[in-house]
Amino acid sequence: MKTPARPATQTTAIARPLLASRVEAGFPSPADDYVERTLDLNEELITHPAATFFLRAGGRSMLGAGIHDGDLLVVDRSKTPETGMVVVAVVDGEFTVKRLTRGPDGPTLTAEHRGYPPIPIGPDTEVTIWGVVTWVLHRP
Repeated sequence: MKTPARPATQTTAIARPLLASRVEAGFPSPADDYVERTLDLNEELITHPAATFFLRAGGRSMLGAGIHDGDLLVVDRSKTPETGMVVVAVVDGEFTVKRLTRGPDGPTLTAEHRGYPPIPIGPDTEVTIWGVVTWVLHRP
């Protein structure tokens, strides 16, 4: 992934209407004709503005985690990475997005696609966990 990270910046809020009812993915339900409140995506997606960055995903290695080529990743650098989280890491100077797992030989960066081998985090690999992916935005 060669796209540079862009920091989340505080801008004027652009609040949009949030309908009071959910949209059903199963059987249809009667629609409500009123707005519950307005919604600011900055409030929904960004917990720590000074530590939050946006990156574009590239490739297919994380399809099993719902991350597609071109998706926008919201990455929080203030969160402590834990086993099972999807993280952005710098491996030998290159950004990558993988799931942080723990194998018998220690921590590993694991793809969510069979065609990509895991990346062991050991003394022979220069790896820095750069941040934790908190949201993934993609078009349907």
